Formats: sequence, C-alpha cells, structure tokens
Amino acid sequence: MDPSAPPLLNCSRIRKTYGDLVAVDDVSFHISPGETYGLLGPNGAGKTTVISMIAGILDADSGKVWVAGEPMHPRATKAKTAVGYVPQDIALYPDLTACENLMFFGRLVGLAGSTLKKRTKEVLRLTGLSDRADDRTSTFSGGMKRRLNIGIGLIHQPRLLILDEPTVGVDPQSRNAILESVDTMADEGMAVLYTTHYMEEAERLCDRIGIIDDGKIVAEGTQRELIEKLGGHDKLHIGITGYGLPAANAAAMLDCVIRVSLGDTAMELIVRDARSSLAEIVNTIVETGAEITGIEIEEPNLEAVFLHLTGKALRD
Repeated sequence: MDPSAPPLLNCSRIRKTYGDLVAVDDVSFHISPGETYGLLGPNGAGKTTVISMIAGILDADSGKVWVAGEPMHPRATKAKTAVGYVPQDIALYPDLTACENLMFFGRLVGLAGSTLKKRTKEVLRLTGLSDRADDRTSTFSGGMKRRLNIGIGLIHQPRLLILDEPTVGVDPQSRNAILESVDTMADEGMAVLYTTHYMEEAERLCDRIGIIDDGKIVAEGTQRELIEKLGGHDKLHIGITGYGLPAANAAAMLDCVIRVSLGDTAMELIVRDARSSLAEIVNTIVETGAEITGIEIEEPNLEAVFLHLTGKALRD
C-alpha cells in the first residue's frame, strides 16, 4: 500500500434518508490502492446503504462518491467499471458450470474472446476452483459457491473490490482460502472494502477500520489507533524472583511504562505497545539483578473497542 497514492475510493459526507429515517448521516472515508478497509457495525447501522451508494446502486441524497477519480451514481458507467461487488447473497446460476458462470458475467461487463477465456482461467485458479471448472454450481458446497461468487466480482479486474460478508456460512477451509485471496489481491494493489461479522477477520485483514453506528462513522483508524484513542494499553505480566522492588522502580522510570504493580512473585505493567518495548523493559529489569521467570502479554482487542463505541456486539 502506498499512502501517498491518490485514494481509489473517496466518500465525502454522503447521506441517505428514507422518510424520517436517516440511514446514513454525513459519512466520509477513503481507501487507497492496496489497502483493505474494514467497515464494521451492528445490524441496522447503515453498512449496506453505504455499500449500495459506493457501488452505484443507490444515489446519495447529498455528498459525493468518487471511484478511481470518477463520480459514482446509478448512471455512472465509467466509475462502475472500476468496481467489483460481491454481495452477501450468492448470485450464481446453479444450472451453469463454474466456467460458464464466469463467462456469462464476464460478457456482461464487456469481456469477450481470448481475453474472457484468459480471465476465466485466472479467476478459477485464484479461487481454487480450476478442478471444478466444468461442474454445475448446484453441486458445489457453500464455501465453493462463496469463492465463485468472489470470482465473478473479480472477472473484469476491478480496481476496487467490495466484499460484503463474504465468509458467512462457509467451512473453515474455504474461509481461510477466501481470506488468503483477499490478502493476495491487496498485495497486488487492489483496494478492498470489507464488511464482516467476524471480528478476527477484521483484525487479520484490515489496514484501517471504520466503525459505523446509527448511520455515522463513530471511529476510524488502525486497530492500534482505535485502541489507543480509547485509552487502551497493553498489559505485561512478568514473573520475577529477587530484587522485586528495585526492578519495579526501574521499570516505572521508562517512558513506555504507564503504571507498575508489584506482587510477591510477579509484577504487572501497563505499557504503550508492549511488543516494541518489551526488550527495553526486560533489559531494565535484568540490570537490577532480578531474574525473570515468565512473560505474558495481554493486548486489548478490537471487540472491546467495538463494544465500547456501540454498546453492542458485532452480531447484534
């Protein structure tokens, strides 16, 4: 990801209402090429409406959406060619084979001839379905259908891929294959907008995360930035023998240490970014003559941030 590159997607103060209901209220965010952006929120928060405006399915009441520098709206043919949209629901023809489904949807986006055949083979390989290319999709497992659904979104080599809960109801093997594919696409420069009800997926995949609730973006940043904005810090549990008080006093003097609590056989430290500061802390403790018997790092997670901001679990 090149943070200096112009955003591939830019949403500026978009708003959508349905009568008295404000579904999306002044939402702004951007996604750079090669970046995976997670849009997280409880059910009814406005995610689907935001995605529909980004994909050009709905028109915003106010505000603007640009994709690859082009304005996006329901009549914007040029901007739509840069987008691959993979909806929550499976959108396949069950009586067609995997290859036939890809060829059909490829023609809809203007591919033909040798270009279409080449892209079909590439997508089958990327989704791990080359050996099932000539099988009807009615015989596929749920995970295989999900992978083919993603392949259809990729057939025209979009610059922005929208994945709306792509792993719902799939087996662990297919789920891992999907996540690895998303990683690969981002590494190759594609911008990815990702929604999920699995917090561990967001933690694994997303470079930045926007949390939406009641139609508004209530927080945005990397996982580390979101945790730090809420005052969340890492805990270090360090077992020690001998020289406990001098070790605790020395550790407390470090800039990375916020607070130290000393027990009979261990100390607990509240620290900023434990993994990067661990070596300095350990060296400081050892220099006092204390012996370290064990170390455990406890990091705040994204689930705690989400619950704090929305008052709901991700699945609510």
